[in-house]
Amino acid sequence: MKQTRRWCGVLRGQRGISLLETLAALFILSIITVTFLGGVTGASKATFTADEQTTAESLAQSQMEWAKKVTYVEEATSYSPAPIPGGGDYTDYSVEITAEPLHNPDDGIQKITVTVRHSGKVVIELESYKRQR
Repeated sequence: MKQTRRWCGVLRGQRGISLLETLAALFILSIITVTFLGGVTGASKATFTADEQTTAESLAQSQMEWAKKVTYVEEATSYSPAPIPGGGDYTDYSVEITAEPLHNPDDGIQKITVTVRHSGKVVIELESYKRQR
């Protein structure tokens, strides 16, 4: 009988969780959630940027090789780019190849610039030289 009274006294002293404690726990949980989601968003954005940069570099390298293989044209201001491969990897990518003689008059050396754009935004510019063979 004494033991039962002791339990009743302990139980009467317990009042449960207060509203303030609940709000504090929710506040801490929301801070953790927002931090986690911010990290996931940042990682996703970094992955997209790295993929875009890698794809543009690959495309620029292949276009530069193409421009160097094309017959040298004196006083050329541009060369037609190679066809961009179809498929999902190169969607919304465009290439422009410009040329300018290194010296005036043209002595057989041109500076070639390959500009790769993704959705209209310049991603990479690659410069090299081409000589008349």
